[in-house]
Amino acid sequence: MHEETRLVRAGAAPKVLAKTVGPAIQKGSTVLLPNAAALYDDDNFLTYGRQGLAAQATLADALATLEGAVGVSLYPSGVAALTGAMLAVLAAGDEVLVTDNIYKPTRRFCDTVLKRYGVTTTYFDPRQPAETLVAGASPAVKLIVMESPGSLTMEMQDMRAVAEQAARRGILTLADNTWGAGYLFKPLDQGVDISVQALTKYVGGHSDVFMGSAAARDPEMVRRLDEGVLHMGWAVSGEDAYQMLRGLRTLAVRVARQGESALAVAQALRERPEVLEVLHPALAESKDHALWRRDFTGACGLFAFVLRPGSRTAVDAFLDGLKLFGLGFSWGGFESLAILCDPQFSGRKYLRDYDGPVIRLHIGLENPQDLVADLGQALDIYDRAAG
Repeated sequence: MHEETRLVRAGAAPKVLAKTVGPAIQKGSTVLLPNAAALYDDDNFLTYGRQGLAAQATLADALATLEGAVGVSLYPSGVAALTGAMLAVLAAGDEVLVTDNIYKPTRRFCDTVLKRYGVTTTYFDPRQPAETLVAGASPAVKLIVMESPGSLTMEMQDMRAVAEQAARRGILTLADNTWGAGYLFKPLDQGVDISVQALTKYVGGHSDVFMGSAAARDPEMVRRLDEGVLHMGWAVSGEDAYQMLRGLRTLAVRVARQGESALAVAQALRERPEVLEVLHPALAESKDHALWRRDFTGACGLFAFVLRPGSRTAVDAFLDGLKLFGLGFSWGGFESLAILCDPQFSGRKYLRDYDGPVIRLHIGLENPQDLVADLGQALDIYDRAAG
């Protein structure tokens, strides 16, 4: 062979692939097939790198174990997983029922993209009884989308009851289970058809990689989700899949620690005169506490609280006064975060009056006593600014 040919062919594969605790990260768009018959044998051979190689397949298998699923589809972000799963099961002329406390990007997708393609969205009170919700569904309803607890105001739905009632009418159900992280709550065990996570949050755990997943037990649903990913051209990289798998290995210990710390911080906030209410389903006084105790094995680090009335200037002074909490919209990482929720309430139909500004906290891996002290000094600032 000539030199150019030898250079192209040399080093195509290692002589020995060592066994490591993590999967190989394969970088390649082209997949070399074993023979001509395999070129168009999509049922038995992976034909293109976008469909995922070793790291992606290993992550999907691990997530299927976590979720108790037959199969898991991977998406480049959490919102892509939510929207992709919805697109996989909805068509023009359908109606979807969506909990009113849904993640804002999902609402934006429903109100713009789905509307443009002839799918009607109807929002429901997150605490509406399952019987009345499903009984009132029109014949056009093909899917019910839930998020429990809601990621801002923490209301919960009885997903078991909704799934049971919906199945009787042939309506599919989907749960955004990012708060439960596939670990604290198992939607598929409750009869929900599709369990979606923003892996960006707790599975990744370090605020540095985007991804989402959709899990299902019905093989036909798994096929529909996989085909949706294929048709839309979504892909996740081997490096990102590897990082997600690494985060998954420590998910249990991180979520447990962050949940315990969040509960300690929530309990401390109940004692502050500046705080009217703490919105956390693990607290005994929560309206949803019995439901949380029935279905969840623990809590994560995300909750909210209501300040006594004060101006936006006072709220900004409180947030700016925090030293250990970053001001950011994501959550699920190792760091503590805070945001004001009220500007996101404008589209809500069933929002109750909270009597004061709503602040959402994500509690990270810092010592909870330090976080309580930081919140205390910032609340002192709020107290002075609010007057």
